[in-house]
Amino acid sequence: MLFSSSVFLLLFLPVVVALYYNPFVKSRGYRNILLLLASVFFYAWGEPVFVALMLFSILLNWGIGLKMDKSSRKKIWLSLAVAWNLFIMFAFKYLVFVLSNVDLLLHTRWADISIALPLGISFFTFQILSYMFDLYYGKTKVQKSLYKFALYVTMFPQLVAGPIVRYEQIADEIEHRTESAEDFCLGMTRFVYGLGKKILLSNYMGTIADNMFYLSRNGALSVAAAWTGAIAYTLQIYFDFSGYSDMAIGLGRMFGFHFLENFNYPYVAKSITEFWRRWHISLSSWFRDYVYIPLGGNRVSVKRTYWNTFVVWLLTGIWHGANWTFIVWGLGYFVLLCIERMGKLTGGVKYIGHVYTMFAVILLWVVFRADSLGLAGRYIAQMFGRDGMLWDAAAAECLAGGWLMLAVAAVFCCPVVKAVEDRLKLTETARNNLAAVAAVPLFLLCLAKCLSSAYNPFIYFNF
Repeated sequence: MLFSSSVFLLLFLPVVVALYYNPFVKSRGYRNILLLLASVFFYAWGEPVFVALMLFSILLNWGIGLKMDKSSRKKIWLSLAVAWNLFIMFAFKYLVFVLSNVDLLLHTRWADISIALPLGISFFTFQILSYMFDLYYGKTKVQKSLYKFALYVTMFPQLVAGPIVRYEQIADEIEHRTESAEDFCLGMTRFVYGLGKKILLSNYMGTIADNMFYLSRNGALSVAAAWTGAIAYTLQIYFDFSGYSDMAIGLGRMFGFHFLENFNYPYVAKSITEFWRRWHISLSSWFRDYVYIPLGGNRVSVKRTYWNTFVVWLLTGIWHGANWTFIVWGLGYFVLLCIERMGKLTGGVKYIGHVYTMFAVILLWVVFRADSLGLAGRYIAQMFGRDGMLWDAAAAECLAGGWLMLAVAAVFCCPVVKAVEDRLKLTETARNNLAAVAAVPLFLLCLAKCLSSAYNPFIYFNF
């Protein structure tokens, strides 16, 4: 079930809100169980088969957590939890990929099988693993209640596409949160703006990107058309994922939960290092805290630091999908981060940091988007004149009808609204009131778009 679907907006969410805030039953237990049941139903709507796998994994990990808390051999139980969670990710997400590469090497046919990918498996598995690691390191207390642990894992706002919420961040709110009209209004406003990002901007950018990548795969493409498609995809994936994160954060706040921010205007970054402090913060901090730092981080020798960085970015690429494109995408960032560590790339020239960062990010998004490394190489070559055309009909047609939306998207991926509010010296109350008022027509526009359009993909649902 998509947040941007009419079923969610007009049926699921209103019913859950009405039952949650009914005037007759207000106990914390009732509200928690309601959210749990609603979340399981939400997942089962799209994954009626794999909901059993998710629930079994929750039960198993909860039991391992109880054993780890009481055992003097915590490492054994942690190893068991890691083994199980990585096993299910490998079996459903990577097995066919590995077998297909074995087939290429050995000329066998092991990969002639089809395995469906459970929705959101990378997100809820990493969420469970963060709980296990924190429990092992003594950063959080064991959750003895099965249904509360299940609620933490399955909570529908962040279940299928993040952000990756750590147990310690919301442990107290599961039992002791306080809902308020102000939080509900702020949450609803945040949800609507995330919905706008997705419906009005990401989907439009997606049509441009899809058309250009299709033309690239099937024929010649001019430099202008190729760059237009690459920039459109750069904007699409930002508004897609940051929009989903906004909706998740807003929905959580409507029910009294305060999730941490997941994006902080990454396209204003002046270096690759800064970009990854701003993009998908919950994932980059997960790898930092549970992989990079345990390996020694940068407290070891220079060679070992580079090795630790290599491991993190190899795993980051693999996490995103079973394709060599994701691995090359991750290792591309490894190379760039190592170059930045060696010395400054900007040379002290104003704006050069931002220019080279966005240049690298756009090229790597092409690799991320392409179906294969061959198609990625073809598209990038077309961006630099492979087909001998600077301009063609595809670029003319696309920019004639889409230049305004491209410009709007480019502007709103920067903190322009915040800059205007700061310039006007608006108080926080004034900002919230203006945002709430503007959210009303924005929601109606988004709803009309949802009801009239069938094109409504979520990129990160694939992970």
